[in-house]
Amino acid sequence: MKLFVEHVTTYLYDQPVRGVVQSHRLLPTQCQNQTTHRWQVAVSDGVMGGSFRDGAGDMIQAWSVRGPVERIEVRVTGEVTTTDQAGVLRGNREIIPPVAWLDETLPTRPDAALKELAAKAESPTALGLAHDLSALVAEAIAYRPGATDAHTTAAEALALGEGVCQDHAHALIACARLRDLPARYVSGYLFTDSDGKPHEAAHAWAEVWIEGLGWVGFDPANACCPDERYIRLGCGMDATHAAPIRGTARGPGSESMEIAVAVAATQQ
Repeated sequence: MKLFVEHVTTYLYDQPVRGVVQSHRLLPTQCQNQTTHRWQVAVSDGVMGGSFRDGAGDMIQAWSVRGPVERIEVRVTGEVTTTDQAGVLRGNREIIPPVAWLDETLPTRPDAALKELAAKAESPTALGLAHDLSALVAEAIAYRPGATDAHTTAAEALALGEGVCQDHAHALIACARLRDLPARYVSGYLFTDSDGKPHEAAHAWAEVWIEGLGWVGFDPANACCPDERYIRLGCGMDATHAAPIRGTARGPGSESMEIAVAVAATQQ
């Protein structure tokens, strides 16, 4: 499937700041699941800095904007051809050992309820266990936009019984790690089709390490494994680590953010 992406993030400051430094994880993963034909990232009044590929295979690009500045627009446009690999991430070059993804973080720290949920999965195989955990999370946390915020933890979302894709991913990661399955958070895009199901164009899911297969994606929010509708950007221990844009502003003003994402199929 050939997908076109337009992703605009606008940062607004209530008073001019002296400058902004950002770190971007906005380039599609180089792997067999997807081929990038063209991709452009533009930052209003921005100066591109250095870049590097991290241990997970993600390309990190630095940007800076000199102040005074009250508004910054980060615009991403591009075209990617995707293929369905049955959820398996193929051909991604990375050097971090899977065992490193067993560590918990604040958003994925398990409580008693998450431990109880993880214990319900009974499959004798690692792949079956991962599928069972994804289904359990999907059943325990109903999808409802606006039910949670960026700081909600997996434990809080489970207690609430509803959330968004970030919460589903965090909960699955927590449960997988409890069952000694390395797991990580993935950020990317999802093509919104006309099947009537709720989707988010800017999307997130989890990957679980299955010995013999490698990293396998699971999207509890949509009860499936990533297929040709998904574009993968990058990964991390949780949503903060895998954020497409991270940065800091120098100045006393407060920051607000607006995000608009559109994903369209340019050729079926």
